[in-house]
Amino acid sequence: HKMFVVVAYDIIDDNNRHQIAELLKDYGVRVQYSVFECLINKGLLNKMKQELLQKVDLNEDSINIYYFCDNCAGKRRSFGIKKHVIVDDGPIII
Repeated sequence: HKMFVVVAYDIIDDNNRHQIAELLKDYGVRVQYSVFECLINKGLLNKMKQELLQKVDLNEDSINIYYFCDNCAGKRRSFGIKKHVIVDDGPIII
């Protein structure tokens, strides 16, 4: 069972910020500079959280993960020049 989550972050160090963005590209789609949308299962979500926590300084940085119910995720609307859509196109093999 996959779930829809949004990950938003504020990372002070430029190098760490870049590493976080690269890590999140493995799990979802970048929709803003510091925001990713992810359609992932619970196991991958836990793996992602562990990897994120290893790369951040919790005294200076912040990461927010927002969980959306199935009905809410389908009601997402985008406006402006970039319209990103997450499509469940089958299993992801890492």
